Amino acid sequence: MDELVIMHDQQAVTTSLVLAEAFEKEHGKVIRSIEQKINEAKNGLVKNMFAEATYTDKKGEQRKMYYLNRDGFTLLAMGFTGSKAMEFKLKYIDAFNKMEEQIRNQSLQVLNQSTDDLKRANLLYKIANLTSDEELKEESLKSSYELITGKSIQKPKKTDYQKLYDAVTERYGDSVEDNLKGAIRFIRVWKG
Repeated sequence: MDELVIMHDQQAVTTSLVLAEAFEKEHGKVIRSIEQKINEAKNGLVKNMFAEATYTDKKGEQRKMYYLNRDGFTLLAMGFTGSKAMEFKLKYIDAFNKMEEQIRNQSLQVLNQSTDDLKRANLLYKIANLTSDEELKEESLKSSYELITGKSIQKPKKTDYQKLYDAVTERYGDSVEDNLKGAIRFIRVWKG
């Protein structure tokens, strides 16, 4: 059996193929159950739980399948009964929880790295403002600007960083630290 939970379009999902194999059901019946759930829904909420896709079968032909997020799996699997179904549901829940924990840890690492970059950039900017050594000033400004924007500049100017600083403070004011993720995204796409 393939992995119970995989990453697809930046979210943890399982597939109709995995469900069919795990619950020992014909894949066509699983597909029909999913489509029945989609058709019964009165709003778009259920449609967001399933994503239609294709796979290549053993004969090399393209066949329909679905990706299911956690809610889609829950909605569909609630109707499956028996010891096999219970065993798979528990394995799926465990696999999904592990995938979510992994995603949380990766997000936290990225946020911590971005926070560290912001702190280093701020320190470099302070050094540039305090030093009378023009070469150190220029190098500090360049490094600070590159850390913040992810963009390389050839001839840094104090005004480049100042423009960025002004843009961030204009947008976030004193709440930059409270909205650090948003500020970092803003900085990364800032055009200056």
